[in-house]
Amino acid sequence: MALFSQESDYTKVFFENNLMEKSWNSSNVEYSGNSFVLNVQKRIPVADHKFFTPGNSLQLKYSSNPEGNWSVTINYPEWRGKDHFKKADILSFWMLNDEESSSTLPEISLLIKSGKSSSLSLDEYTNGLVSDEWFQVKIPLKDFGSGFKSAMINAVQFQQGKSEGDHEVFLDQIELLDAVNSDSSVSQVQIQNLKGYERHVDIRWNEIDPDVIKYIQVYRSENGEDYQPIGIQNTQYFSKFTDFTGQPDQTYYYKISALSYDYSESELSAAEKVSTKTMSDEELLSMVQEASFNYYWDGAEKNSGLALENIPGRKEMVASGASGFGLMALVVGAERNFISRDEFVIRIGKIVQFLEKAERFHGAYSHFIDGPSGKVEPFFGKKDNGADLVETSFLMQGLLTVKQYLSEENSTEKGLRDRITKIWEGVEWDWFRQEDSSNYLTWHWSPDQQWVIDHQLIGWNETMITYFLAIASPTHGVDANMYYTGWASQQQKAKDYRSNWGETSAGSTYTNETTYYGIPLKVGVGVGGPLFFVHYSFLGLDPNKMSDRYVNYFENNRDIVEINYRYSVANPGGYEGYAENSWGLTASDGPNGYKAREAKPSQDDGTIAPTGAIASFPYTPEKSMAALKHFYRDNGKFLWGEYGFRDAFNLGEDWVAKIYMGLNQAPMTVMIENYRSGLLWDLFMKNEEVQQAMTEIKNINTEE
Repeated sequence: MALFSQESDYTKVFFENNLMEKSWNSSNVEYSGNSFVLNVQKRIPVADHKFFTPGNSLQLKYSSNPEGNWSVTINYPEWRGKDHFKKADILSFWMLNDEESSSTLPEISLLIKSGKSSSLSLDEYTNGLVSDEWFQVKIPLKDFGSGFKSAMINAVQFQQGKSEGDHEVFLDQIELLDAVNSDSSVSQVQIQNLKGYERHVDIRWNEIDPDVIKYIQVYRSENGEDYQPIGIQNTQYFSKFTDFTGQPDQTYYYKISALSYDYSESELSAAEKVSTKTMSDEELLSMVQEASFNYYWDGAEKNSGLALENIPGRKEMVASGASGFGLMALVVGAERNFISRDEFVIRIGKIVQFLEKAERFHGAYSHFIDGPSGKVEPFFGKKDNGADLVETSFLMQGLLTVKQYLSEENSTEKGLRDRITKIWEGVEWDWFRQEDSSNYLTWHWSPDQQWVIDHQLIGWNETMITYFLAIASPTHGVDANMYYTGWASQQQKAKDYRSNWGETSAGSTYTNETTYYGIPLKVGVGVGGPLFFVHYSFLGLDPNKMSDRYVNYFENNRDIVEINYRYSVANPGGYEGYAENSWGLTASDGPNGYKAREAKPSQDDGTIAPTGAIASFPYTPEKSMAALKHFYRDNGKFLWGEYGFRDAFNLGEDWVAKIYMGLNQAPMTVMIENYRSGLLWDLFMKNEEVQQAMTEIKNINTEE
């Protein structure tokens, strides 16, 4: 389990290391006249041959001329939930200058939304700088002028100074710090265990306190004698480090050290030896499943045992829908012996205890829940302070699957089954009709603003499971007719809704009957939507058995995946990296934030999410396997990490997500398992209420 997981503040770091080899995406280079800055598509280059902390730094190579000007802006890299910052009163960075004089250095300023600070000359802050040695530059924030508080600063800008000619410096660890020096004494840290896979090694260490140790620094040797620093790991989230070596069947030796907040280093640990090995397809599948499973195991929120929204991100904020997916990933973990059954049962007991006490609204849970208190966390705004029926349905899908897996007739498992039943039966699905005459379920309800987010659920999208479970409920169910009057509604309201978000009339009547890339699509808006539409509702609900008057959903889902694949291969946008083994457009993080991407130019920006192809294994196993191998073997250096595949990447923007997302990791574990054994489908479909709902929906189809 991850330790010290209570919510804590971030150091505001503008640059520490980059996963991509070419340039720092969170930067912007400008130059004019006879001045110039070395750049990669207007971004500052990354240098892996010189660094203060391994494995790279920023290369600032500039030519200054009085008849020109230049600037390099280092933006703060944002991601969801990264919104608590430590007190800071200095700008700190490490610099390597190969010239004796500091008078050749550029000027520096800070940027906030409302403007730019005064410019300071770096030579005033580099007394003691020695040529070709790393030097820490510390500039009090007050020197930039009033109003430049640490929380407001969103960029650091280097710009042309008074010196002329060609110069080069390297920059590393650009961050805002507290001027009060921390204790530089740090104790030695030992490697707890090593495990080698095909082309990477996972390194874990003993328990540490992130308030004392800022980073773990990792050293690697190929002969057991010559060790080189290869990377650092921020201790606020991880007690492990993934070293993607890229080579199978190799032996490596590792040591680690601890870095304090003033970068003093402990003694190195004892050396540990490990080897990588060539892996079969089955072994690769298990490897991906286990890595993503760990997001919900050692990456879980400490108090509840449930899933976080993203890692790194808020450490006390439970995401209820992602937790439902995570519950099914835990089942896979127990079945594949990633954990023991006893460990699984203990974790489920912790989760159920939390859910029994957590705040509910007519039986439904909020989108986000505060882990320590169990209270709603209105992360998306004041209106989102109550029930989220869709996220609740994802959670119930997971709980009903777990209930069936807890099949042993001992008091512990029987007790958990009964308690899960009580949670499930407590959801008042019928309340979310708003009134008895309504044809639709409504997504949200607020205890003080009621139906202020008046969003009715209309398919085709990810919410089929919501209608299905509302029909299945034995205590607060809705009539099976709502499947057709609500989810597959033919009212003008529903047609307009589909046309508006889909940007087309194709599929506005729920059925589509349009051919895309040679594939006739029977049901779906436009090209069928982002790929998570064929994942989220079908982690437990078996699409092979789900048919209505329009289509069988395994066949229809497969068509949507095939359209997504063919679009990616055709690549009408000409984006770098799209290929037969590199595809998958769905909802994910991206260079400009989270977005639901799909197989059409207006919703495609060159960003591929590994979960798109890999969670599609049941539909397109050969294509998905080719993508898995490519993502791991060819792109693993930047794409593979502590919880498997990072959320997304965009080669054209030289960008990869820093985060793993709770909604995207579990579908890979779960859908690979459904492809391999059908386990989650079998378990979910065994629930009597699920079987009854399936029968009722089919009977409506038959009767009409």
